[in-house]
Amino acid sequence: PTAAQVSAVPQPGRFRYTLDNDVLTTEQRQFYEDNGYLLIKKLVSDEDIERFRKEFIRICKKEVNPPGAMTMKDESLRFQYGQSEKAINKVQDFQEDEELFRYCTLPEVLKYVECFTGPNIMAMHTMLINKLPDSDKQTFLHPMHQDLHYFPFRPADLIVCAWTAMERADQNNGCLVVQPGTHKEPLKPHGYPELEGKTNKLFHGLLDEDEKSPRVHLVMEKGDTVFFHPLLIHGSGINKTSGFRKSISCHFASSECHYIDVKNTTQEHLEKELVDMLQKKYNMTSMELR
Repeated sequence: PTAAQVSAVPQPGRFRYTLDNDVLTTEQRQFYEDNGYLLIKKLVSDEDIERFRKEFIRICKKEVNPPGAMTMKDESLRFQYGQSEKAINKVQDFQEDEELFRYCTLPEVLKYVECFTGPNIMAMHTMLINKLPDSDKQTFLHPMHQDLHYFPFRPADLIVCAWTAMERADQNNGCLVVQPGTHKEPLKPHGYPELEGKTNKLFHGLLDEDEKSPRVHLVMEKGDTVFFHPLLIHGSGINKTSGFRKSISCHFASSECHYIDVKNTTQEHLEKELVDMLQKKYNMTSMELR
């Protein structure tokens, strides 16, 4: 529970994408309505971010191994750097790591989440991203995409991502890039962009991208947090610096959301790719996602 008094029923009339609450100003609600994202400055403390950073390093060194977490490595760097933050670009699904999962329970974050999902909140998808230096190969470019592509549940308007910068993020180290207003568009077909040898597993992007659509680079300071709609088209560029650009994020959804069958939808091929990956990982001959 948070301090926000929120109705879980979308309000007819002026606001479609936020619920009535006493946290957001009318201007903030209108901004999210129009643009599909909302940036809140200095929301997460330096102390919490330092704790998340230390836990990430422990995971990199295999001092802790949270069950179910997926650690994504740059295979080309693993021989050079071994088990260190210099080779690991993401820890995904960290819900069993007590220290990192604290992010999903921070009252200051949930206070805002509730304005989008209502009071019955579920953490659906967690990531700590460590964008590695990458000036030539563009391995860690994340193509423009909509997060709803990865989620087999609806309604989309009761899902929100909270994304917190763990240090300054700008165009030099690959900050988030958003296309304002695209949250009002439907879910579009995604796949691997035609960048041979420059794509990471499951880093899908829009197959038909509108290059002329206006883009905003979200320059963020440490602790700044952006909340955005799962249909908002966004991505991130490459990290042209010698440092690492870390961020921590969670997708939250109302527990009233329902699962859908993705057969005969644009998400069907993603389900097949996931099943193939899991079958290999767990050495199983058949598997069904539920």
